[in-house]
Amino acid sequence: MERRVYRKLLMVPKGKVTTYGDLAKAIHLPNGQRVIGRIMNKNPFPVIIPCHRVVKSDGKIGGYFYGEDVKTNMLSKEGISVKSGKIQNWEKTVFRF
Repeated sequence: MERRVYRKLLMVPKGKVTTYGDLAKAIHLPNGQRVIGRIMNKNPFPVIIPCHRVVKSDGKIGGYFYGEDVKTNMLSKEGISVKSGKIQNWEKTVFRF
């Protein structure tokens, strides 16, 4: 299952984010947000597999193995505006599969 998730996540382009729930639905895993979170936490290739692009459905950036500050910094470097832990311009930033 991890490989399916990582392959699907590679479709999310730089400068965009997806949600844990949307990623779960994209691999046909209903209500699999928590499973996706655990898979992201175990990502063996964080530089290659962009798990920092997976956020909560309310626009909050959510957790990250290396800390929320690192995740925010990575998203900002990709041109994503984050303010007070939340993605700005949500509709323009979210990627839909």
